[in-house]
Amino acid sequence: MTVKKVIVAGGGVLGSQISLMCAYAGIDVTILIRKEDSEEQTRTKLARYAAMMLQDLDQAELFLGVPEEQAVYPHGMIRDWKDLNRDKLAQMIGDTRQRCHADLRIVNELSADLFQDADFVVEAVTENPEIKTDFYESIRNLLPAKTIVVSNSSTLLPSRFAQHTGRPERFCALHFANTIWRCNTAEIMGHSGTDPEVYRKVVEFAEQLNMIPLQLHKEQPGYILNSVLVPWLAAGEALWVNGVADPETVDLTWKVGLGCPFGPFEHIDVIGLDTVYAINKMKPDAQVEGSTIYRLNQLLKEKIDRGETGVNAGIGFYDYRNTRKEK
Repeated sequence: MTVKKVIVAGGGVLGSQISLMCAYAGIDVTILIRKEDSEEQTRTKLARYAAMMLQDLDQAELFLGVPEEQAVYPHGMIRDWKDLNRDKLAQMIGDTRQRCHADLRIVNELSADLFQDADFVVEAVTENPEIKTDFYESIRNLLPAKTIVVSNSSTLLPSRFAQHTGRPERFCALHFANTIWRCNTAEIMGHSGTDPEVYRKVVEFAEQLNMIPLQLHKEQPGYILNSVLVPWLAAGEALWVNGVADPETVDLTWKVGLGCPFGPFEHIDVIGLDTVYAINKMKPDAQVEGSTIYRLNQLLKEKIDRGETGVNAGIGFYDYRNTRKEK
């Protein structure tokens, strides 16, 4: 199955990146946002990530003819280096500039015309069960019979929303990692009612986007990546909340001690403090006064209220506007 048209619902960090990767793959893509006044924010994200993708693509010339170094190049950008030369690379860069700027559309109104001939709808709205449910119910009667719906949720199970889509057999989860042209994983998780043929088509769609399909055999909260990532972040957060060490020291310890490029709080800045806060609110202890999660969310909320939501805001645990100083 060759995917030709995709609707991405949500223009946030991952919604914008998924849209750009669809455009990069030559797919007709439209971004659906909930509010008209969020269009400017979406375009800002698109411009930022498009610039990062193009910067990486510009660097590809340095890797031509050097197979041993191509292994570290962003894998989502170039699938096959065979027969790639400077002229073909220049053409790729020109095509990408066109597709990632002029060819991207943003709309904020639902209509049957919007979804006409859509092969996929990728839901990448706020990680909130009620908002996701409302979205699925708002589109269920507008979709063509052939359309497959996937959720980019990083924590919620597809079985929770399957019936709300109106097409449970054509619904599953397709979760991307941040900076998906570099960390090109796509976790694919169905539910008990997902049609195996649909699941196969989702795998093919991921491959069309230059992703590595990671196929889960059963539903698992946190999927694969977050089942490993979340405990790591929680351990760092607990050290901060309980006054054991400040975020900068926690990150420094992890980077120096294990030779890693970034620590947990630097990663939270990339994810976005508002996203982490929203996910934490769904945890059982979030309303238990005095619990670690309760106190953590109080501290996160203080930073969010000051506009310190992470990299996209220019400031989070670190200041990205000038020098990187822990706030």
